[in-house]
Amino acid sequence: MYLARSGSPGSRQASAYSPGSARMWIGIGESLKFRGPMPALKEPTLDEILAFCAEDPVERVFLEDVARRGLGRFTALDGEFGLAALCHVGSNIVPSGTGCAAFGEVAAAGNARMLIGEERAVAELWEAARPQLPEPREDRPGQPVYVLDEPPRSGETGLRPAARDDLELLVPACAAAHLEEIGIDPLDRDPESFRWRTRMQIEDGRSWLWTDNGTILFKAEASAWTPYAVQLQQVWVDPAVRNRGYAQRGMRDLCRLLLERLPVVCLFVRAENAAAIRVYEAIGMRRTISYRSLIF
Repeated sequence: MYLARSGSPGSRQASAYSPGSARMWIGIGESLKFRGPMPALKEPTLDEILAFCAEDPVERVFLEDVARRGLGRFTALDGEFGLAALCHVGSNIVPSGTGCAAFGEVAAAGNARMLIGEERAVAELWEAARPQLPEPREDRPGQPVYVLDEPPRSGETGLRPAARDDLELLVPACAAAHLEEIGIDPLDRDPESFRWRTRMQIEDGRSWLWTDNGTILFKAEASAWTPYAVQLQQVWVDPAVRNRGYAQRGMRDLCRLLLERLPVVCLFVRAENAAAIRVYEAIGMRRTISYRSLIF
């Protein structure tokens, strides 16, 4: 289970901006294959990655989580006092820092499903890689990142960690949440991988739900977890019971639970998702930076 100063729960499953992508990760130590010379780039050490992420632990929570668990590939740009920029390379390209245009060749060399991260970093990388990448199916700028560091009042729910017996209930619910958010049904694309991913979220202590007679009143997952912050995703209520306050109550109790273990809960949300934003602001979450996602 989670120890506040020694890392996050679980050690097997890649953080899930893209469900089923864990099979694509390889160790940090394995070299990247670039198209063309990239003399300014380097393969960072774990210590360098962690020092870079410590400069902005909310914005870089995903990068730190993947690095700590040895599940990602990274390339970096040196600065005067450590790394100036870092980029996770895989089914998702996740840049951060200053000078992310340097990662253009790396981004173009892969077959990424998504380019996602802090808005300015993504813009720099996208402009550099755009001539060599397909047009995105969706471009989502201005996605607000919300944070919470004080426990809200109790939601008085039956929220609990998900158990193995919940798998059959959660797989279709997680797929529905993914379809609503990304526009792709993961059970059509790769049902075996998605089922495996959902099971790993449960086994790694990164999935919570509140049910009533087999109906999910609230569920959510952790997409990244570090000693400083946990990032939530897949916040979802069964459509049959929406608009009854369950989302806000579930978020209250989940944030209370998580803030007993670490300093900050964070998440990002589509800018046009007014209903979700109302929930997050109602429990006391504060808007900070913005993310941008390009979905291919």
